[in-house]
Amino acid sequence: MNTPSMLRALPTEHRRQLMRLAREVSIPQGTRMFHEGAVADRFWIIRTGSVELDTHVPGRRRATIETLGHNELVGISWLFAPHVWHLGATAATPVRAYEFDAKAVRSLCQDDAALGHAVAQWAGEVLAHRLRSTRTRLLDLYAPYGARSAV
Repeated sequence: MNTPSMLRALPTEHRRQLMRLAREVSIPQGTRMFHEGAVADRFWIIRTGSVELDTHVPGRRRATIETLGHNELVGISWLFAPHVWHLGATAATPVRAYEFDAKAVRSLCQDDAALGHAVAQWAGEVLAHRLRSTRTRLLDLYAPYGARSAV
């Protein structure tokens, strides 16, 4: 199940307000977009391509949690203090995306309570989906065989 896209989650006027802050970017395949623990100062909406979200697992290589594609939100940590990435992300293919400056979007949301509420609701839905995906993926990778059915 894909996460809610900005097009489905936000009313037209709120999308317009956000898109005024968007900057079109191209991200080459293999580019590390952000690392766990780094400052979350931006986010992206994917236009084309795919991005892999991953997490550090002590004593093992990074575990891919989810692959994101067209119209999906890359990055949620920019919205919630302390504004530090909780996952990492890498462009799995060449990516074209809209990039947003987190500080500018947070300021816009603070100035317009209805927009702020809509963005928080959208981000919350995405966050809930990502938490479920992370839990499922880590159980798939590291739980003893058969343990998942007991959870």
